[in-house]
Amino acid sequence: MGKKGHSSSPNSDLCAFLLELAEYEKNVSNNMYKHKAYRKAAATLAELPTRIKNGKEAKNLPGIGDKISKKIDEFLTTGTLVKLEKIRSDDSSSAIGELTRVSGIGPAAAKKMVERGIKTIDDLRKHQDELTHHQKICLKHLEDLEKRIPRQEIAQVEAKIKAACLEVDKDYKATVCGSYRRGLPDSGDIDVLLCHHKFTSNDKKRPDRLRKVVDHLKEKSLITDTLSLGDTKFMGVCRLNESHPFRRLDMRLIPQDQYVCGVLYFTGSDVFNKEMRAHAQKQGFMLNEYSLRPVGCTGVPGEPVPIEDEKQVFEYIDFPYKAPSERH
Repeated sequence: MGKKGHSSSPNSDLCAFLLELAEYEKNVSNNMYKHKAYRKAAATLAELPTRIKNGKEAKNLPGIGDKISKKIDEFLTTGTLVKLEKIRSDDSSSAIGELTRVSGIGPAAAKKMVERGIKTIDDLRKHQDELTHHQKICLKHLEDLEKRIPRQEIAQVEAKIKAACLEVDKDYKATVCGSYRRGLPDSGDIDVLLCHHKFTSNDKKRPDRLRKVVDHLKEKSLITDTLSLGDTKFMGVCRLNESHPFRRLDMRLIPQDQYVCGVLYFTGSDVFNKEMRAHAQKQGFMLNEYSLRPVGCTGVPGEPVPIEDEKQVFEYIDFPYKAPSERH
């Protein structure tokens, strides 16, 4: 999620350089504040339907401040960025950036690998005995996993997952969230939320609820690799058929009474979520991925408000309703 660009956006080149800076700040400088700032700016530009003209215009957008707007100006004027050129010319930084392309290899692990002389993807493939299961799988499918996923392909995967869920038990429900639900033309991965009519937040965890769906999708050859599987979360790789690339797939099983708030949260965008949570707080509510709760004068959240659909959340906090495609 996150290392891929936004190829279909009219601002894809701007998004790419911002994401490259974000990865540098995370993997080399260990500056998560700047990492998040660059990612937020890239996400904002990615959802614009038109080409940004200059830094001044960009500065008026949410998540883009003075420093980033100046970098956008420099890039639009010169076609490059002095800071990026310096980063790219630093062998150690470049090697760390190269290795962290592989999901499961973080900055600390990458630095240790570079110190041992492992500096490229080819080097990684020669030292697979040193990698974890997660890293091996993501290295095996690296080139595919870095490709954007067209909306039409996600729709086909969604249909297969929904059909498989109903074959296991008619009480399952599945929703693909993220940029796909917001109507974007492509996505970096596929993020699915599941619920089951008989699973609520008051019930004990039932590991078989998620595992049954995963096993059935394996039988149907949609899921090809498992990175991790817990009681409520699956991380893995899927493929529509042999003519399609391998894709990252995450599935979360959420209690039915938390499903609406979960879908709202995982649909995003991050900027929209923060705006909505801040508004809820002003209205005397606490909104998160689990529930909407009134907050009393003591500051302690009360019992969750019963929610049947997303529009009710907007109504409770007196926030103008926005369809998923409008949540930039």
